[in-house]
Amino acid sequence: MKALRQSLRQQRNNITPSDRIKFSKKLLPQVQKMANFHHGQKVAIYLPNDGEIDPKYLLKFLNLLKISVYLPILSGKKLKFAKIGKNFRKNQYGILEPVFSQILAAKQMNIIFMPLVGFDKNKNRIGMGGGYYDRTLAFKKRQKVFKNPKLYGLAFDCQRVDQLDAQDWDISLDAIITPSTIY
Repeated sequence: MKALRQSLRQQRNNITPSDRIKFSKKLLPQVQKMANFHHGQKVAIYLPNDGEIDPKYLLKFLNLLKISVYLPILSGKKLKFAKIGKNFRKNQYGILEPVFSQILAAKQMNIIFMPLVGFDKNKNRIGMGGGYYDRTLAFKKRQKVFKNPKLYGLAFDCQRVDQLDAQDWDISLDAIITPSTIY
């Protein structure tokens, strides 16, 4: 798994700056096909790190709709979600996190858009290896009726692999959205 993760990260990092912009722009119409946005929702996105696809056009769109947008913040071995404000600090991984803002649990979010390193057609994902999203979203395994938050992975097309060996603790996604396809 470590070798696969490293190979996929390298492919992701090899994407040219001009292609990154092009793919990021193509991501928004794909997201709009999948996600049902409406006023009052709480939506989590992320700030790109280590070559992840940039959701900045999605962020601009959500801001136009006046939807509350949150970013993941580290909380021990799990994530919480902080409303985007004006003040940020870097966490232990060098990723910016909002400070002095409203903090919610994953259960309180309507939609969570998350980055990933690799994915397969069965909506399995591998992340950076820290397990933060899987631990944070473990409650989803016990959900029977109420299915919020919806979980959408955002990725470049080159991050798809034939099959991932899903582990018991892995949380599958509702969809994986790339610039060209929705899985």
